[in-house]
Amino acid sequence: MDTLSIAGREFRSRLFVGTGKYRSFPEMTRCHEASGAEVVTVAVRRVNLSDRSKESLLDYIDRSKFFLLPNTAACYTSDEAIRTARLAREVGLSNWVKLEVIGDERTLFPDNQGLLEATRVLAKEGFVVLPYTNDDLVNARRLIDAGAAAVMPLGAPIGSGLGIQNMTNLRILREMITEVPLVVDAGVGTASDATIAMELGYDGVLMNTAIAQAEDSVAMATAMKLAVDAGRHAFLAGRMPKKLYAAASSPMAGVVR
Repeated sequence: MDTLSIAGREFRSRLFVGTGKYRSFPEMTRCHEASGAEVVTVAVRRVNLSDRSKESLLDYIDRSKFFLLPNTAACYTSDEAIRTARLAREVGLSNWVKLEVIGDERTLFPDNQGLLEATRVLAKEGFVVLPYTNDDLVNARRLIDAGAAAVMPLGAPIGSGLGIQNMTNLRILREMITEVPLVVDAGVGTASDATIAMELGYDGVLMNTAIAQAEDSVAMATAMKLAVDAGRHAFLAGRMPKKLYAAASSPMAGVVR
């Protein structure tokens, strides 16, 4: 079976999905089911963890079906991100964390220095750290050296829906990094974007806005499932070489004239 392994845990689906921006919690639940995903990421700072008598999005995630991946969205310093990850573990969410340390409020680009610091601290504390980062090879290697269990480079700015904008850098990352999984995180807008990421050889794709903000979110969740599967199969199959000129599909050799 072609499974994705992160920190010794096996996943059959290579599609990771989020929980934000949905029109309602029931719609979110339907999308999660349609996506076939096994990993659902949740922004710890946007979840009601103190008053369980009130409605929470956690009530709409079946944890017997989905693996919960807390994230540190909206954290702008390494200290904030570290505290948020610790809180998620203390309340029983997970010792896994999709680590975000944001460096710019408008672009939501990561703070590489803060991200590296937080990765180092949390990995030493026993967390399985999956850092959201840019497409920089040198920084990705530093994160791995700091203890990252996977690296999650952006394909385009968070929530932009622009698709894969940095093809060359992502190719370089894929070619040069083989010791941990690589998951494209951010920028996917439609199914073809997810397929491209997988055809590049990436181990998975994480998305939220592309599904949540689609006109028909459930249909888009289904499309993303199929797109990730198709891209993975195409990568494993190996595409034909590109040629400048035409080549007959039916060779002329052996044809009687």
